[in-house]
Amino acid sequence: MALRTLESLGNLSGKRVIVRCDLNVPLKDGVIGDDGRIRASLPTLRALIDQGARVIVVSHLGRPKGEPDPQYSLAPVAERLAELLGRPVMFAHDTVGASAQDTVAGLHNGDVALLENLRFNAGETAKDDAERLAFARDLAVLADAVVSDGFGAVHRKHASVYDLEGLLPSAAGLLIAAELDVLDRLTEKPERPYTVVLGGSKVSDKLGVIDHLLPRVDRLLIGGGMLFTFLAAQGHKVGASLLEADQIDTVKGYIATAAEKGVELVLPTDVVVAASFAADADHEVAAADAIEGTEFGPSGVGLDIGPDTAAAFAEAIAGSKTVFWNGPMGVFEFPAFAAGTRAVAQALTKVDGLSVVGGGDSAAAVRTLGFADDQFGHISTGGGASLEFLEGKKLPGLEALGWS
Repeated sequence: MALRTLESLGNLSGKRVIVRCDLNVPLKDGVIGDDGRIRASLPTLRALIDQGARVIVVSHLGRPKGEPDPQYSLAPVAERLAELLGRPVMFAHDTVGASAQDTVAGLHNGDVALLENLRFNAGETAKDDAERLAFARDLAVLADAVVSDGFGAVHRKHASVYDLEGLLPSAAGLLIAAELDVLDRLTEKPERPYTVVLGGSKVSDKLGVIDHLLPRVDRLLIGGGMLFTFLAAQGHKVGASLLEADQIDTVKGYIATAAEKGVELVLPTDVVVAASFAADADHEVAAADAIEGTEFGPSGVGLDIGPDTAAAFAEAIAGSKTVFWNGPMGVFEFPAFAAGTRAVAQALTKVDGLSVVGGGDSAAAVRTLGFADDQFGHISTGGGASLEFLEGKKLPGLEALGWS
């Protein structure tokens, strides 16, 4: 079945439309650290406003425990959304209660409201189907149609992502359609050479995507904390660096499979080793096979790929037509250990083809390091959802929209 798109809902003028966005932004003391996900929601919201729909935005934020928690309120998001849209955004102080009902009742054509955090209601994430459906029904009473546009949540079987779409006329928003178009290009007929760059802390987080993509790519570049498990699989000592010893045999299998299938597996040749995990820690560059040979000995911890590796990764990326990157190359939050991630991001901006930043920490990294979204072909809004799609998994939120 094909994905149901906005056009399938017909004329929405005067209709109450719930838009399930992913506005799960980093928030500290009421201050938004990165508004990228809010910005990503704007095209769909503007399309509905232009049609004269009465727009009811819903989202989760953080992981409250099924009840109201002020630190996870969407109120600051409502303020930022109003600034970006250039129009008022009414805010309801609950999800399906009196405030939500009154707010929706007060909407006129082209108006926008944001309801409070969906996860303040235990039914949103309930494992029990009946409890989840009951909450979805309470939401459905508020609207005539639902547009699902929170790509970062489509791998979750939650009330607003899965159940609600079966209760009202439903369709995917422009963001989900764009995400799927890019992911389809990464999996079906990618332009070659096709390079995948994987980082982040753990190999275990990437097992599925490595399994699924290894037969499909031309090059696989490994950085981040996961690189040390690859080095250990080659017989190298890694000091106090992050190591998943239980994954060493699995990684040996990946190394063998890459060789068998002619995939160029590019592993770091040098590493930035520090005395400890701290922003101001003493550090030096060491060869990948001599991490314990630094002045820090076996207590040294690798916190970034080294300069030679960064240059080799950049060269491999620049020579590619399709690049997918998920996971930082080091602890980019510490300036002293951000060079590897910066080098990869810079190389992606120069790709003559499709460059995709795979959401989550990678998206945060490029913005933290001063890159603009439009310097890349696509920045995904859903790290976990992107990875599960690339693993070949069925995603509940997409199945609810007709995608198969």
